[in-house]
Amino acid sequence: MSKPVKEMMRKNLAGRFAGLDSLAVVDFTRVDATATHQIRGRLADKSIRVMVVKNSIARQAFREAGLEHAGGLLKGPCAIAFGEDSETVGVVTVVRELLDIHKEQPNLTVKAAVLEGEVFGADRVEELSKFPTREEAIGKVVGALTSCGSRLSAAMLGPGAAIGGILKSIEEKSGGDSAEEAA
Repeated sequence: MSKPVKEMMRKNLAGRFAGLDSLAVVDFTRVDATATHQIRGRLADKSIRVMVVKNSIARQAFREAGLEHAGGLLKGPCAIAFGEDSETVGVVTVVRELLDIHKEQPNLTVKAAVLEGEVFGADRVEELSKFPTREEAIGKVVGALTSCGSRLSAAMLGPGAAIGGILKSIEEKSGGDSAEEAA
């Protein structure tokens, strides 16, 4: 491959990786072409991009995009998987989907992943898949915040409701006695 072509590829990759802080490194080498096509389609449906790249060019693009720590993960044949929009499809979602595919296609392996600068090797990828996604984490925080408020309002309204119930039963009891006396 000529130097100008490599330079064009590096610039293209650096542009695609710009703004990324999380990605996964995958090995497709023993997966046949039909299965690879199906896997790519399944991932594309979930807004996950997969790119097979030349390691040396990818390392240069990573350096340019601020992902130096990910360059060391590129050993042997590999592909890079990442969410098209990192705000909606994070690396946790990508890794979960890849591990689901691995159950059906054991030849597909997730070599490593990077989450906001932290490197997860093959031994820790399963651990990463158990992390909450962005939406799940936001839901937990909102749930924690609203549960305190609902408990507080219940604590404040509970005694008032009990007193109201007592007063109502006293009123009904006294109202019923005076109705009987009038008759």
